Amino acid sequence: MRVPCIKCKGRNPANCGRTFCPIIAKSKALFKVKDQLNKEDFFGSSPAPFVGRFGYPNINVGILSPPEQKDDAWLHDAPLHWSAENFDLHQIIDLRSALINSRFKANVKERSNRLLGISQEVGMASKPVDIEVNLKKKPVFRLNTDAYMAPTGPNAQLKKIEITSNPKIHTKVDKVVSDTGLKSVDGLNYLYNKGFDENFLSKLLSVGTLGFKDRRKLVPTRWSITATDDILCKNLMNDIIQYPESDYLAFFGSYLGNYYLILFFSEFWSYELFESYLPKAGWNPTDKLDYMTDYEGFTGRKYYAENCAGGYYTVRLAIAEKMKQMKKQASVLTLRFITGEYAVPLGVWVTRQAARKALSNKPIRFSDKKLMLTYAKNLIKRKFGVDIDFLLKESVLLKELGRQKRLGAYF
Repeated sequence: MRVPCIKCKGRNPANCGRTFCPIIAKSKALFKVKDQLNKEDFFGSSPAPFVGRFGYPNINVGILSPPEQKDDAWLHDAPLHWSAENFDLHQIIDLRSALINSRFKANVKERSNRLLGISQEVGMASKPVDIEVNLKKKPVFRLNTDAYMAPTGPNAQLKKIEITSNPKIHTKVDKVVSDTGLKSVDGLNYLYNKGFDENFLSKLLSVGTLGFKDRRKLVPTRWSITATDDILCKNLMNDIIQYPESDYLAFFGSYLGNYYLILFFSEFWSYELFESYLPKAGWNPTDKLDYMTDYEGFTGRKYYAENCAGGYYTVRLAIAEKMKQMKKQASVLTLRFITGEYAVPLGVWVTRQAARKALSNKPIRFSDKKLMLTYAKNLIKRKFGVDIDFLLKESVLLKELGRQKRLGAYF
């Protein structure tokens, strides 16, 4: 039985299955920024825009920035760097809670709004843009966490904003944005192949700078993240489904309390994800392992993955990148185990990076399916003390293995 917060008071986070108390973490973040929030006007450096979804099609568009100009403002919106340097929950919460969301209302199809133009320049820029901000009221501290997006800090209605430095926009980005006859899908894939990461590309999509001129519109950040992952993966799959089958491989790794066991079966492409919450971890208050799952076969999905949602697409992209690198295809069963270490949701970028970390580790190679599944059961039992037999029995992918006939079977 969990000890109530009123009794624990953050002294022993293990009472709720976490490694630290999220309430205490929020309080610490407040004390670090409270002195900087006592004003309506400030000079800052914006690393990113933010597009809300509530009230669609008339939504809030925000320009995120710390309340001061900083040389390292880019660090406040750098998921790949956070992952590469193994930033912990405290560090990421501190960075994101310091971002003020200076926002204004706009219709998703609006094009002539001056404030919208500034948010687009911020989204297109390779480096944070220096800005002078005038707010209608002093911002009130809050830490907004979300399972889809990185946390955001205090917000306030924007009165006036000016750019005080020349935005650094890459020539390839300018080329794509200027091409009003280029599909947004083609623009995203072109820039991805030129080395721009998915975090940057989702910002371009969200602020309405891609696609045919008469079809461009704002896309809520929450939606643009998943759309970008889906678009990039589907493009990679055009080549991957032509590759020979992989060996039986097992990858294991983690980041921020998200553990991934990724199993490559020597078959044609299919993909299944189980997102499992360990007992007393996250949103699972029970004493049993709880899970959600989604699956797709060789021809892909026709509908949104409602159960695993954005995490389904982030992990699928990480797997597609690995198969592209290997020049192999496989049926991939992915098991995610969420522990109490992941005390605060930080967005689906965590799942993408945790899966990439797992896939960057040296795999264990097996001669057949049976040996690999035995290894998987033993590993999870030893690591987390849970039996995954019931998960494997629920797997659509495992039931379908071997049913897809090969061309040689007809000769």
